[in-house]
Amino acid sequence: MIPKHPVYPDRVRRVPAGFGWVDHRLVRERLISGRSHAALALYLFLVTVADGQGLSYWSAGSICRILCMESTELNDAATELEVTDLAAHEPPIWQVLDLGGRAS
Repeated sequence: MIPKHPVYPDRVRRVPAGFGWVDHRLVRERLISGRSHAALALYLFLVTVADGQGLSYWSAGSICRILCMESTELNDAATELEVTDLAAHEPPIWQVLDLGGRAS
């Protein structure tokens, strides 16, 4: 086993007081494999801004500005996340979905 040590010990990541995390099953179960960069960027954004229930109320226009996306690219990314059972969008609500409840 290769020993691990922080590159910058004074910058070790800590879980902030806010709510947010990225589920390791995204990688372990290869749920991000084959996803577009736009869908992954949108997913990371939604995970970052979501509350404890995975909900956020960001407008499409604001998300487009922050992620430097056109509205068609955002719509395609949102559709991709919905089809792959990672997120849902029913304006004005975005919801990051629980990975344990994924449809087979």
